[in-house]
Amino acid sequence: MEREKLDEIIGVVRCARCGHRLEGEIECPFCSMFPDPPVKSRIPKWIFFTACFLTSPLSLYVIVTTRRLQTAEKILASSGFLLWSVLYVAW
Repeated sequence: MEREKLDEIIGVVRCARCGHRLEGEIECPFCSMFPDPPVKSRIPKWIFFTACFLTSPLSLYVIVTTRRLQTAEKILASSGFLLWSVLYVAW
């Protein structure tokens, strides 16, 4: 916040995206090469669900705290814990 005030007093113009100091330029030369903001790609929900089901004993905390899965999906993913318990007892 102090930097913004100082820049305003001195009259420095910065790029809103990266903070690069602009010297008489209308837009940042680096940011103008990438017109769209970078977007983090998300893992598809079915892969996330399958991974939670197959590693259920280890990912029980993740299943409970995630906001990506609905309640029914959380119950199904948690049921993988029963599968792992049966396999452990049978082995």
